[in-house]
Amino acid sequence: MAKAVGIDLGTTNSVIAIMEGGEPTVLVNSEGNRTTPSVVAFKDGSRLVGQVAKRQAVLNAQGTLFEVKRYMGRTWEEVREEAERSPYDVVRGDDGGVRFVVGDDKYTPEQISAMVLQKLVEDASKTLGEKITKAVITVPAYFNNSQREATQNAGKIAGLEVLRIVNEPTAASLAYGLDKKGNETVLVFDLGGGTFDVSILEVGDGVFEVRSTSGDTHLGGSDFDYAVVNWLAEDFKKEYNVDLRKDKQALQRLIEAAEKAKIELSGLPETTISLPFIAMDPASNAPLYLEKKLTRSKFEELIGKLLNRIRGPVEAALRDAKLSKSDIDEVILVGGSTRVPAVKKIVTEMLGKEPNQTVNPDEVVALGAAIQAGVLTGDVDDIVLLDVTPLSLGVETKGAVFTKLIERNTTVPVRKTETFTTAEHNQTGVEVHVLQGERSMASNNKSLGRFKLEGFPAMPAGVPQIEITYDIDANGILHVTAKEKSTGKEASITIQNTTTLSDDEVERMVKDAQSHAEEDRKAREYAEAKNNLDSMRLQAKNIVDEASGATDEQKQPLLKVIDEAESAINSNAPKERLEEIGKELGEKLSAFQQATAAAASAEAAEAEQTEAAVSEDEEVIDADFKPAS
Repeated sequence: MAKAVGIDLGTTNSVIAIMEGGEPTVLVNSEGNRTTPSVVAFKDGSRLVGQVAKRQAVLNAQGTLFEVKRYMGRTWEEVREEAERSPYDVVRGDDGGVRFVVGDDKYTPEQISAMVLQKLVEDASKTLGEKITKAVITVPAYFNNSQREATQNAGKIAGLEVLRIVNEPTAASLAYGLDKKGNETVLVFDLGGGTFDVSILEVGDGVFEVRSTSGDTHLGGSDFDYAVVNWLAEDFKKEYNVDLRKDKQALQRLIEAAEKAKIELSGLPETTISLPFIAMDPASNAPLYLEKKLTRSKFEELIGKLLNRIRGPVEAALRDAKLSKSDIDEVILVGGSTRVPAVKKIVTEMLGKEPNQTVNPDEVVALGAAIQAGVLTGDVDDIVLLDVTPLSLGVETKGAVFTKLIERNTTVPVRKTETFTTAEHNQTGVEVHVLQGERSMASNNKSLGRFKLEGFPAMPAGVPQIEITYDIDANGILHVTAKEKSTGKEASITIQNTTTLSDDEVERMVKDAQSHAEEDRKAREYAEAKNNLDSMRLQAKNIVDEASGATDEQKQPLLKVIDEAESAINSNAPKERLEEIGKELGEKLSAFQQATAAAASAEAAEAEQTEAAVSEDEEVIDADFKPAS
């Protein structure tokens, strides 16, 4: 079976890893980095992904998309708050989903995530020397059905076969416990850029069993950044009566400065945020500057309410696992935001022990995903992964009540059947409303889908026996079947398209991604041809300039091609022409070097002969003299 990779598709950064020699290994990207910013930018008809996209964000705030993971599988109403604070344009789609507007184009979260996945996979394929087509992709443990499906669709759009969707904390425990022999109860505390998860697992003897999971998919490091952004913006507004958040470019600069300050405060007691020319004074039209000192204590005050939200999921995970903090053997920190000292302090305080920091919080999830990919492809033996469903699943019953069939933290895959009946006389059909959540009333939970079971005979209320089966696969994706026992009438639904994308739309996006992949390949090859020619041109020019002994006759043919190369580069000549000039330049440069080397060799030989002649004369002269006696 072909090799498969593990991918941590993160809110802020993404990582790709593979099993090599029995060990999970992170693969570097084309820039030589182990992490890739989950950023996509559109500029001058080109698409940029990763570090190059992040680097130009300030000057292209509305064309640079980041933190897209927060929008995955969600409706407009669920993400309105995130959308309103974003420097790029986020709108409600006709289907109630989310769309990012860049110029005349609109993109779904799945499409943008697919572009990040394509970048990771293309770079990995180059490194490995073979095309990668299979992957295990991680998601926050508290992702619901629609968010998991959206992640699968992103993989599909990127041209990947998604072998498995794995919870991030579970993947982290795989990487942590690969070489563990004894049994341990491990709490994985995963605070990333956009989501927060807590999972408790039993790890040992090759078995990884999730006992419970909890979390908050609206809490992450980016919320810490925006707390600083709002503090800076409010203070600036009081002083100058200018709201920087209304200027897209200024907002992007604030976000980047806040993130940088947060990172610096993990190692320093204070930092200074300095942003020159951040705005213009509306009265004098003079440039305004922002310079503000931020101490660690002030930062912790700003994020105080966010830090308090950490406590609930930790307590819920312990409660659901029926464990106390003394039962936890190890606490593993995952996600870049766990580097914030205040976060470590809360974790230590709540669990009564110092967290284990032997794993890299940025890479451990991808490493675990690579191990799971190895299990699925047969490269790794003797590991069994038993994950859980993060939220309860059930059906709406009379009175708009939510009746649970599968409780949260049930090990998956799982199949559960319960029997229901009709609520009214002479019903010949029922509508099955599938829900996910923890509230007692149906309207307070997330609707995953509806389907009808019809065609059974009219009977008194309470007589029909309707079996409803909920079947969750290893990816956490739900399949529901309803069957009327007396007639055998049956209807079913696979809970899909909860991301608001139809199968046709996904297929169209797959083709669109493939088309763009070809465009990107051609653009990359053209850029490489242009850069190669420019490097050769500069090298040749330096060689000519330094060849002081060369004649004009020797220089002229090479200088002519150097000028042609410069002209072709500046006029964006076709790739074939660039390569043609590059070949000619190489030939002329080689000929010039050979000619100058031959001339230098002849000159050296002549000098050697002259020196030998002089030396011989000196010897004759010396023979005519002797020391005085």
